[in-house]
Amino acid sequence: MNLPVYPPKPVPGDRIAVLSPASGLAGLLPLPYELGLKRLREDFGLQPVEYPTTRKTGSAPEERAADIHAAFADPTIKAVMATIGGDDQITVLPYLDRELIRANPKPFFGYSDNTNLLAVLYNLGIVAYHGACLMTEIGRPYALHPLTADSVRAALFTSGPYELRCAERYRDTDRDWADPATFGTEPDAQPAGGWTWHRPDRVVEGRAWGGNLEILSWLLMADREVERDPAAYDGGVLFLETSEELPSGEEVFRILRNMGERGLLERFPALLMGRAKAWSFQRPNDADAKRRYTAEQREAVLRALAAYAPRTMAVLDVDLGHTDPQLVIPYGGSVTVDGPGRRITVTY
Repeated sequence: MNLPVYPPKPVPGDRIAVLSPASGLAGLLPLPYELGLKRLREDFGLQPVEYPTTRKTGSAPEERAADIHAAFADPTIKAVMATIGGDDQITVLPYLDRELIRANPKPFFGYSDNTNLLAVLYNLGIVAYHGACLMTEIGRPYALHPLTADSVRAALFTSGPYELRCAERYRDTDRDWADPATFGTEPDAQPAGGWTWHRPDRVVEGRAWGGNLEILSWLLMADREVERDPAAYDGGVLFLETSEELPSGEEVFRILRNMGERGLLERFPALLMGRAKAWSFQRPNDADAKRRYTAEQREAVLRALAAYAPRTMAVLDVDLGHTDPQLVIPYGGSVTVDGPGRRITVTY
């Protein structure tokens, strides 16, 4: 396993590549996309640079790989950000020139289906950033969430420790991105309820690995970007989250069970589990249904740990992944989970 390298950070005025290595929804839903571009310029002082497939729907995997190569190879590009996730980025992986990327390390921001590219960068020894897609976080309706903005700004521009803060309120419902009225008011939110600590009896510091649970399961099925020897992850901090597809608690347990049977779960002395998204346009759960869904997921995670990693410390409902606000996790970077102190500190 390569030792992790933190790529140099951009500074205000620099150029940032805006890519769609997963889905080209920027072409279909321009409102959050254009708002995200505007905020990159005005709030972060960066110059976004688009590529041939950034707004193109249905682009071939080879085309998306070519855009990734162009962004990493260009010395004037100082960071790379995904527009949004999707469901077929795994098909891009065979076309990636890993030596080109390794020779030109840059901070990459994305999550969800971008777990694929994050895992590639991890295996190349490049620290990347799980979070902050352009359309979802930067192009958030009405305004950037202050917690998200602070985390993104720290991850983009600074180096060193950053303590994650628990949200007082969070949002997991969405409104129509095609409707301009969506962007005129602050999104609805509900009490967050804090993080849940399991076996918080020690301090763990390790290299972060994981990402979106569904995408990670696909990588495991395809036997891509996951080390054959589970010992490669010894001492790391596993972080996981689920998507708007709302996998059932039983499905979450089965994926974790299979990771346990592979010998993976027991390698991680600490797990950060993201706050579960419990609403989608396909399943517009009411408050009671959302509570049941999140409770079932928590139970599934703890059941899998009891069976396969009984000594692992876990923090549930962390503000990472498909939630708002969202905290950025340095994928491959250092994370300290302080159980007695009830603190989580990442190194950006």
